[in-house]
Amino acid sequence: MENNKEGMQPAAGQESAGFPTFNEEKKRAQSSPGEKANNEKKQPEAEATKPLGKEEQEKAEKAKRRKIRQAKRLSLIGSMLILVAVVAGVAIWGIINLKPADVTIQGQADCEVVRVSGKLAGRLVELYVKEGDYVHKGQRLAKIYSSTTDATLTKAKEMRNVASSQNAKVERGTRYELINSAQKMVEQARSAKQQAQAAEEITRKTYERVNNLFNEGVVSEQKRDEAKAALNAAIATVSTANAAMEAAESQLEMARNGAQAEDKAASKGMENVAQASVREVEALLEDKYLIAPCDGEISSIYPHLGELVIMGAPIMTISLLEDMWASFSVREEKLNDLPMGKEINVMIPALGNKEVKMEVFYVHDMGSYATWGATKAYGDYDSKTFEVKARPVKPIENFRPGMSVILK
Repeated sequence: MENNKEGMQPAAGQESAGFPTFNEEKKRAQSSPGEKANNEKKQPEAEATKPLGKEEQEKAEKAKRRKIRQAKRLSLIGSMLILVAVVAGVAIWGIINLKPADVTIQGQADCEVVRVSGKLAGRLVELYVKEGDYVHKGQRLAKIYSSTTDATLTKAKEMRNVASSQNAKVERGTRYELINSAQKMVEQARSAKQQAQAAEEITRKTYERVNNLFNEGVVSEQKRDEAKAALNAAIATVSTANAAMEAAESQLEMARNGAQAEDKAASKGMENVAQASVREVEALLEDKYLIAPCDGEISSIYPHLGELVIMGAPIMTISLLEDMWASFSVREEKLNDLPMGKEINVMIPALGNKEVKMEVFYVHDMGSYATWGATKAYGDYDSKTFEVKARPVKPIENFRPGMSVILK
């Protein structure tokens, strides 16, 4: 047991693990006062280097971030103040030194355009020109084929032939054979009339003799009545013969005169209608070949070969380059500087900024769709836009539609 206790005690000049020995404590107590003071100074530094707790670290981080934010805020305020000062300086310099720029109005060149179309609906089978070609008035441009219209023309011609034949028949009158037949009927009626008149003459004389004999008492009254009846029958026969004669003569006159005037007028009208139908179809076929109505440049061709075209649809357009102008959209407060007939200076960028003179010839309101609304609720008004057109005083070489025209 004693040996064990002695083994657990540290040897002389050594210290136990983590605890100072008795000798060290004694030396520390005997140290000089200067060393003691130095030790007291080093103690706060040691305490400062000790690791901080969690709360103290958070407080330190917050303080650090607060300082950074304040520095950034001060820097931003300073930058804004500098920027405001620069902008104000530039604005003041511009007000003092800069002059207001001239108002620039941009327009566009344009010209008269003629749309070429026809009355014939059919298929485009030939094109004799192409886009960009210059054509002259009367020049053939395209061909349209319509089998339906050709068939209609054939039908109209046949109807015209039928109507013409019918009218010729009516105008020629009754056939010769019918006239001869009527002539013979007249002759027969005349012969019958002559016979009836001869019979009447005989019966009249017979009646007169019998009546004289009756008055003398030679013949009986019955004989006289029989003679009277024969006379009356002869007179009736003459009247019938006269009526037959008049009817035969009327038939002959009708045969010689032909149809009535109304029938002739109706027949002539039918022929005219048939002729008009032929002319109508021929008028449609006149547009089988489209002809240039004026001199100009082919600017657009719409259908392709083989396509169907309808009546009145434009086939191509011709630009009249000899009649060029420039069109500008101008607010009404600027119209005082652009009266009718005034010569203006314009610049054409496409021609190397060439400056030319133009004369105003057209000023017209563009309508309510081109109205500029007032920006203020009170004290302002809506400004309308006008279209102003100006024509070159002298022809301009290579001046084409679509080019920009600058008006200052």
